[in-house]
Amino acid sequence: MTDSHARFEELAQWFATLTPTALQQIDKVYAETATFRDPFNQVVGVASIERIYQHMFEQLGDPRFVITAKVVDSAEAFMTWQFLFTLYDKAYKIEGGTHFNLDAQGLIVLHRDYWDAAQELYEKIPVLGAVLRLLRKKLSVRP
Repeated sequence: MTDSHARFEELAQWFATLTPTALQQIDKVYAETATFRDPFNQVVGVASIERIYQHMFEQLGDPRFVITAKVVDSAEAFMTWQFLFTLYDKAYKIEGGTHFNLDAQGLIVLHRDYWDAAQELYEKIPVLGAVLRLLRKKLSVRP
């Protein structure tokens, strides 16, 4: 295992065990000028990234990541995951992936999440979900 493989193993473990207390160590995970992007946010800087995680813990019940696979190539990796949480006493699971780039110190300089907000989240909302499911059905090719 190379140093980058070991570092990505450490990062996967950090995400899989992420708690509000673990955020105190976020400067050991992200570079000061790191970029974070997901379907709802695009920020630069470790303080802004920390606010995203704080907001997640404030708004969602028992949020946690289950890392399902990793592909590592030098200072880059792609990890697939399941994000589990509760909202208004209902359990949710979002599946997605993250592209990471590390700097020479092994800190994340790029964190880009990829997941389908429509399918994984919006389609589960009662009225909006029905419209989106109908639209998906109309636009999809049937075998």
